[in-house]
This record gives sequence, C-alpha cells and structure tokens, in this order.
Amino acid sequence: MKGFVELEETYPFDLLEEKTTLNDVIDNHIRDHMLEQTERNAFFVADLGNVMKKNIGWQNVMTDVKPFYSVKCNSNQSVIEVLAALGTGFACANKNEITLVQNLGVTPDNIIYINPCKQVSQIKYAAKKGINIMSCDNEAELLKIARNHPNAKLLVDIATADSNEENEMGMKFGATLKDCRHLLESAKELGIQMVGVRFHVSSSNNNIETYLHALADARCIFDMAKDLGFDMNLLDIGGGFSGTDGELQLEKIFDAIHPLLDIYFSKSDIKIIAEPGSYYVNSAFTLAVNIVAKKTIARDSQDQSEVSSMNDEPFFMYYISDGVYGSFTNNLYGAVKAIPILHKKPNLGEPVFASSLWGPSCDGLDQVVEHCLLPELSVGDWVIFENMGAYTLKQSAFNEFQKLPVYCVMSISDWCWMQEVGLALETSVKNSCVPCFQLSQEGGFPATSLSGISA
Repeated sequence: MKGFVELEETYPFDLLEEKTTLNDVIDNHIRDHMLEQTERNAFFVADLGNVMKKNIGWQNVMTDVKPFYSVKCNSNQSVIEVLAALGTGFACANKNEITLVQNLGVTPDNIIYINPCKQVSQIKYAAKKGINIMSCDNEAELLKIARNHPNAKLLVDIATADSNEENEMGMKFGATLKDCRHLLESAKELGIQMVGVRFHVSSSNNNIETYLHALADARCIFDMAKDLGFDMNLLDIGGGFSGTDGELQLEKIFDAIHPLLDIYFSKSDIKIIAEPGSYYVNSAFTLAVNIVAKKTIARDSQDQSEVSSMNDEPFFMYYISDGVYGSFTNNLYGAVKAIPILHKKPNLGEPVFASSLWGPSCDGLDQVVEHCLLPELSVGDWVIFENMGAYTLKQSAFNEFQKLPVYCVMSISDWCWMQEVGLALETSVKNSCVPCFQLSQEGGFPATSLSGISA
C-alpha cells in the first residue's frame, strides 16, 4: 500500500514512510473499500506514536505519579501493548479487562481492580489471578471482598465535591469522610488490609479546588487508619485527565496539588498513582464515516423540526454510518462536541449550507452534529472526526460488524525515536498473546510496580 513500509515480519501496526500522514492512511483505506467493492463502513485509524508521546508528556509533568491506564477508556490491544512496554500500570474494571492485560504479559502488581460494584465471581477471579489492589466505598462491598478475597489490599474510595451539578457520580459512588472511620473499623474486625485512599475527579469538573479538598480528606483518612493500626502507603488520585488539552491540564493540576502532596504526604513513605485514560488515547484516534442517506428540507416546509438557513437555501440532513449507539456515545452525555471534517476537499468558493449529521438508527436521540455549515454532500461521501479515542470502541446495535476496524500506524520517525529511548520492538504475530514490545535491558522507562505494598 502506498506510503507503507513493506516488512517481512508482522507487527501490530503499520510503519509509515516519511511524509505519509494519517490523511494518506485514511485515503488508502477508503480506496480499498472502493476497489474491493466492499460495504462502505466506518473505521478508525490510530497513531500509536501519539500514545507514546503522551506518556513522555505525563512523565515530564506528573513527576512521581505513576499512571495506571484506565482500560475501559479504550481497550485496543495495540494501545495496551504500547503502554505495557512503556511501563504503565493498568486500572481494570472487570474480568475481561484483567484477562486482556495479563494475556499481554502484565504482572499482577501492575494491575489494580477499580470498580465500585464488583461481582462476586469477578472478585474471585481477581483473587485467583493475584490481583490484590482494589477499591471499596461501603460496608456491603467490604463484606463481599472479605468473604471472597481475604488477601485483598483495599483503597478507601472517597467521594469528591463536584461543581458540575449534572454529574451524579459523586452522589452514587465514594464514601463520605464521616463514613470512613466505620468502614476502617469494619475492615479491622474482618482482618482486611486497608493500604490507601482513592478519589476521582470528573473531567467535566474544572474546579481545581476539588483536588485540594480531596487531598485534605485523604490525609484525614490516613490519620484515621494509623489510629486503628493500619499503615497506609498508597494514594490514587484517579482519572479525569482530558485528552484534548494535553499537558496544559496536567500542568494546572500538578501545580495545584504538588505543594499539598509535599505537606500532607511523605513521598518516601507512600506511592502516588493516577488513572489517566482519555489523556493517552483521545487525540490518537481518528474516525472515518460515510454518508449512507441524505434528506433535503426546504425552507418553506410545513414541518420544520430543523433550524434552517437564513435565506431560501435548503437545510440538509445527512445520515452517517455510525452514531450515538456506537462511537458517538459521549454525545448523549454532552461530554464532547463532534466536529466534522470533509474527506473530499471542497472547491474554492463552493457554497455551504446549514446541515446536521445523524446516526443510522433513525432515532431522534441519534444526533451526531446538531448544526454545521457544509457544502452539499452526496451519499457515499466520507466525513472525518478527530479526537475519537476515548470511550468510542464499542459495538453498535445498527452495525453489521461487531466492532469497527482499527488500523494502527506509527511513523518511521516515531519508530526511530522509540529505539533511541531504549525500546526494542520484537517480531510478533498480530493478535498473539505475547507482547510485541519489550523494554530494553539497558534503557527505556522503568517498569515500576506496586510490589512492596503492605498493610
């Protein structure tokens, strides 16, 4: 394929020649659809070099905070392999995620089991696989864990004050400060180890004060635990790190919390971790969809449910091959604003029209873009959406394929850079259970873990 390096070995991604861009990759795959006369469907292109650069950004800013990647954000195998090679840990929410990362060679001490409502069968599975670090925010959950995983090492999951009234996560999950002492006392009676505190600040919460209050609460719980004979040594500051603002948001958060970490906690005595998800993958993934149907609404239509243009021009409704019941689920929560980019560049001076984009379900909720200005498009044209790596890889009820294909790529320059920092890529068969990335013996990033945590 044009722009791709021909390799004898099979890698979990394609190497790109110099000057080959993601747009070229998208062009190639669209051309393949047309040449093979296959059903035109949506697909992702993932730039793994972007994921590696995000890890460097994390290390440069969030010093002393080890990332445990939130697998539920994006469970693409190639992403997991890259992050495992870079020495990150993994925050898993269920059995399938634990199995995925362990099949790629991740050791139990680099996995934490984070789910506020754990099934008994999955607690037993975690125990069987040696996954000991897990969170707990209420007595019922504590009893479940005590019966099924007595060797568990628990993080007290505390609630945070969320300035976003629409976000109810703080109400549903997390123990309040006044409930924590009873939870610690119950753990003491049951002989369960309490090794630290976890909190999570929503990415929709722009109030940095939330982190400061959470750290103060965490310090109080550490003191409560000490009074009861626990020796806590782990602090988990959760996720909520945006993938669109990049290092700017990280710097803002770190500048705010770093002084308190020095005041409240001795870094020589505790480990500090976090659960970034969107930060690593959001900007690395691009989605290509095609237009499957088109509807024209005249300005003088008697039933105008759409906002029409300010003149006599029509309003166009386009139905695309993916929607909110697939890759655009975040639209239902108002978490993102999808911005369409035309694959086919419009002609200079070509008129634009008021338009909206809808998913294939014909459901009134399946609106991808409420209003935008586009040149008139045709059925079969393609539209591109960037920053589509977070919470998007799921099966659509209106898609004949179980999951959209993901074409992973890496540029030659990123590949060379990876070699320079000490990462060596070994040959690997796609979809094998053996990690294709291995850290060099003489360089690269240290694969630190949670080994040594004690109660």
